Amino acid sequence: MSRPASSRCLRKRWIAAFVSLIMAGSAQGADLWTIAQDALQNDAELASARSGFLATEAARDVQRGTLLPQISVGGNVSHSRIYSSGQEQPVPQGQIGATPQDDTINSVGVSLEAEQALYDPARQAQLARAEREIDRDAVSLDVARQQLLFNVADAYFEILRAHDILSSRRAQEIAISRQMEQARERFEVGLIAITDVHEAQASFDLARAQRIAAESAMQVSFEALERLTGHRYDSIDALDDDIPIVPPVPGDREDWVTLAMDNSPMVLMAQAGIEVARSQVDISRAGQRPVVSAFATYGWSESDRTGTNHNSESQVGLRASVPLYTGGSTEAQIRQSGFLLEATQYDFEAQRRETIQQVRSLFTRVNNDVETVEARRQAIVSNQSALEATRSGYEVGTRNIVDVLNAEQSLFNAIADHAEARYDYVLGLLQLQLQAGLLGADSIQAVNAWLSEEESVSLELPDEGSDNPVMNIGERPRAPS
Repeated sequence: MSRPASSRCLRKRWIAAFVSLIMAGSAQGADLWTIAQDALQNDAELASARSGFLATEAARDVQRGTLLPQISVGGNVSHSRIYSSGQEQPVPQGQIGATPQDDTINSVGVSLEAEQALYDPARQAQLARAEREIDRDAVSLDVARQQLLFNVADAYFEILRAHDILSSRRAQEIAISRQMEQARERFEVGLIAITDVHEAQASFDLARAQRIAAESAMQVSFEALERLTGHRYDSIDALDDDIPIVPPVPGDREDWVTLAMDNSPMVLMAQAGIEVARSQVDISRAGQRPVVSAFATYGWSESDRTGTNHNSESQVGLRASVPLYTGGSTEAQIRQSGFLLEATQYDFEAQRRETIQQVRSLFTRVNNDVETVEARRQAIVSNQSALEATRSGYEVGTRNIVDVLNAEQSLFNAIADHAEARYDYVLGLLQLQLQAGLLGADSIQAVNAWLSEEESVSLELPDEGSDNPVMNIGERPRAPS
């Protein structure tokens, strides 16, 4: 069975992308694309998957070697001593008595043996399984690569999300602080009751707690990005205010399902798993078939025993074996492999259904996010107008301070919600591409174009001392020569 063309294309595409990233160098930047390159080079999980794939390729070569000629040479050197004794004979007159005879022998020998499998269905099936495992692991490697690209984007935009929320919470804390000062001044001149001051103080304490939590979330988000790349970033580019919020293309949900069935690495990996299991069935069935091989041997030996010089012999022939009865183990292995094949088929169907459901849900979510972003933007305008009206009412005595504080809280919540809606849209679009198997370098570069170099998000991190080193995977291991 030939290797699926889709798996070969995926492996070639990944190798080409990896080589281009290695040649690009290790210059550290602050935009999404540069950080993604750092992650592709330094993520430990991807490096593990890459090494596992190379090990699978080596396993194929191991199986191929069993079908090629097997040649061995041996030698031996020995020293032996023989003691012999017999019935005592009469001693002739005038001779000394005879003693038992002994002999010392030194020998040397060399042997050469060659064997070539002519018909070995089990080894041939094992080689076919190794080929199928390469196809499966090539797709698995693409799964890891695409997932890493999404994880980098997710960590990147979580930083921006945390920054926007933190900015909103800081502005909210400042605004409520000013409102609290005004309430104290109005209380001191007898315009309001002390309860209004307490309400303002309670709102200020809540806003301060929310700001502290936002600062912590931003610190954690920076560290999550460091885990993926092994590098620290003092600042990253922010998302531009005027990014295109448009529905995904193609615009039909079922078109995305079709793309996912053809390109999703999760679906392709489950499909490749079926082929691996089917190869295992062939291996089990091969246990009932004969094995035929050709062999040739040559041996030479020499010893210093009296009357012997050297011996040599050669032999050429065929060797065959046919399993007649194995205690039922071969039949049990066939049944076991059949059930495992059935299980992989059910796994494939489960993955296919899961992918279809995920693609449909994400398509609907991204389209909803398009409308949500606009609705959140309009909510900011509405809450700003409501706050101004509430403040005017508070000045003339028709509204109390609780109404003002609530209006301010609603405005800053609307600002934070708008920021979250924008990041939900970007990440939803990338996740849709991930499920469809279309997330690649071009996707990251397209989103990277939405970033603004004029605006950046920074965080003061601890100094990189000996007790807090940069997390990198070090020098790549080399295969033993």
